[in-house]
Amino acid sequence: MQVFVGKPAPDFTAKAIMADNTIEPEFNLKHYIKNRKCVLFFYPFDFTFVCPSEIIAFNNRLGEFNERNVRVIAISVDSHFSHLAWKSTSYNKGGIGNIQIPMISDLKKDISSSYNVLTDDGMSLRGTFVIDEEFIVRHLLVNDLPLGRNVDETIRIIDAIEYHSLHGEVCPAGWKKGDEAISPSHKGIADYLASNADKL
Repeated sequence: MQVFVGKPAPDFTAKAIMADNTIEPEFNLKHYIKNRKCVLFFYPFDFTFVCPSEIIAFNNRLGEFNERNVRVIAISVDSHFSHLAWKSTSYNKGGIGNIQIPMISDLKKDISSSYNVLTDDGMSLRGTFVIDEEFIVRHLLVNDLPLGRNVDETIRIIDAIEYHSLHGEVCPAGWKKGDEAISPSHKGIADYLASNADKL
């Protein structure tokens, strides 16, 4: 099964290191989400270079995700033992510290394969997947290995999904919470562009 926007997310069960550093031998994605939104993000390997900056950035914004009732989950092809060792390593030694995000072990690489982020070299690309309360993939972004993610953009996407769900309006380029949106009609886009085209 491959992942597509607008289709159900591939479910999985795997070993995980939880926020409190306990080992969950059968972490299940659908069970953990429990009708919430979720950000599932893949990264190449523990103890690498761009990856800790991304994981710490997600962790530093957990309050914003929690306010939006969004679960955040990290996943790579490393073992759960490696995840725990990385969490036990301080920032000044290249570690991620005691982050509060569950870390999934995709040691068999079948999860990365099902989400279409597995490279020929057997590591995960920087894939970010936003899954809604109905377990539908609403957004995906895959970066090449040297390119770190913008976590604030992930939050912006979540806000846009929520805004559309509540109001039925669609969100234009660069939209962020509090901005004007578009009524999904010819008149709606004409009105929006009349006052906003030069700001895009």
